[in-house]
Amino acid sequence: METTLNCPKCKGQMEQGFILDYAHGGATVSKWTEGPPKPSIWTGLKVGEALQIATYRCTGCGYLESYARKGESWEDEFQRSHEHA
Repeated sequence: METTLNCPKCKGQMEQGFILDYAHGGATVSKWTEGPPKPSIWTGLKVGEALQIATYRCTGCGYLESYARKGESWEDEFQRSHEHA
């Protein structure tokens, strides 16, 4: 059973997607990591634990909403954040 998600701004339909990140060697899904960026001589930036970012886009107004949550599905996070909207 597929859940229909509604935009918190205009109540339009939200569609799941991701923000494309071009990296050396190809394209990947953007990731979130805690704290400010810290330079690294070897890798460009020091990176701790990185969580994949899920993004939803409203087909009506174009609003984007992103999540980077450990251990919970993206749909659960979206539904939980809009229960009282």
